[in-house]
Amino acid sequence: MTGKDTTLDLRGVKCPLNWARARVVLEDLPAGAQLTLLLDDPRALRDIPRAAEACGYVAGLAEPEGSAWRLVITV
Repeated sequence: MTGKDTTLDLRGVKCPLNWARARVVLEDLPAGAQLTLLLDDPRALRDIPRAAEACGYVAGLAEPEGSAWRLVITV
């Protein structure tokens, strides 16, 4: 990834695969960058922030966006 801030559309992707895909992108982002996830799996709203913080990232609060949620993770 070359951009500082990135959006990853994970609608339709279930846990734990959505976290696996997000983590691959996070590992390529520079410190201070943000990854915005679009999610529609309710389980992901609980599991992804926990997994992100366990890996040293900062997870924001999930915000509704249409029939999905937007979750921002900072590297």
